[in-house]
Amino acid sequence: MNLPRIVPSPHLADVRYEIRGPLARRADELAKAGFDIIKLNVGNPGAFGFRAPESMRRAIIENLEHADPYSHQKGIFPAREAVVMQQQSRGVMDVTVDEVFMGNGVSELIMIALRALLADGDEVLIPSPDYPLWTAATVLNGGKAVHYPCPRADGYLPDVAALEQLITPRTRALVIINPNNPTGAVYPKAVLEGMVRIAEKHQLVIFSDEIYDQILYDGATHVPLATLAKNTLVGTFGGLSKVYRACGYRVGWLSFSGPKAHAKDYLLALDLLAGLRLCSNVPGQWAVQTALGGHQSIWELTRPGGRLHETRRAVLEGVKRSRYLETTVPHGAIYAFLNVKRELLPGFDDKRFALDLLERKHVFVTPGHGFNVPYHDAFRITLLPDEETMKEVFLRVEDLLDTYAKGALAAKG
Repeated sequence: MNLPRIVPSPHLADVRYEIRGPLARRADELAKAGFDIIKLNVGNPGAFGFRAPESMRRAIIENLEHADPYSHQKGIFPAREAVVMQQQSRGVMDVTVDEVFMGNGVSELIMIALRALLADGDEVLIPSPDYPLWTAATVLNGGKAVHYPCPRADGYLPDVAALEQLITPRTRALVIINPNNPTGAVYPKAVLEGMVRIAEKHQLVIFSDEIYDQILYDGATHVPLATLAKNTLVGTFGGLSKVYRACGYRVGWLSFSGPKAHAKDYLLALDLLAGLRLCSNVPGQWAVQTALGGHQSIWELTRPGGRLHETRRAVLEGVKRSRYLETTVPHGAIYAFLNVKRELLPGFDDKRFALDLLERKHVFVTPGHGFNVPYHDAFRITLLPDEETMKEVFLRVEDLLDTYAKGALAAKG
């Protein structure tokens, strides 16, 4: 029986997510064949032995009897109230529980925030490099992703002047990812102020992705974007996945600050979309109040001697020892964005390298082009393995790059 081919939606034609794309499927095949794969493609703390704080697990267990029904579409009151209190502690005083939406992770909230905002052809300013879900969500909801440059030469900080040149009458929103995924850049206050002034001047909604807000190294300081913006709507995203090592709980939040009277219809549209998915994971929401109050255990991991700090140090030492690699020091988040020295490997292609590294060395990294950059000489790794594993990774990477270099020399000869 010949069945007609099922054709996927044309909306997916320009959607890319290399973090879990074809390379991930090949990694799964190799693992099923018995190979041990070092997976550096996803920032998934639990897969590397990190645990959510015990107090969060207890909070879920003790409230399971309250978790059977659907919650309000915006989320349970204690979780939303905890987000409000956290924002107030940071100087953001104009958020109420009615302006907080709980979601099945930040990913779901990104999707519905853009779905509620965009008409076909509307434009969203997104950093390059970006976290590719922002680009994908824009495209899936009929919009056009316009990537503003964050040059390597400037430590991957946004080029504010270039950003403003990209604004058109169809531009609706500005996305800021700080601390940044994939580069680990932490934006100075002056850069953020410049971006805010542009958004206010052009009446753009600001979406501030701050999921890594407390993962900082070497004295870096995170400035909450909402403390700087007074004359435009700001949506701030946070969640339990990274700082609290609870990716599987699928709990994120989106809070709105700034003027809201002009955004009433937009916020009602978000409420409608939140209602259509009924509610987010209720058991996980009961961990939010406990997570946001009290001691923040992430600091034990990011300070000198802490696991994230020491793995980051191993990465920087590995780059320093390498003949071929460079990186901008990551001051936040859980990634390093590495690039090769083009003068030593002029024919380097990140996609080919990522596949070769997986097939030959059983290390899985994400090629740089997956983060919507115009160059092909970079790749991202996560800082989650222990430092000994990371040292082994750099030995394997260097061996493969040596092979490339010898091949280039042989071709010249």
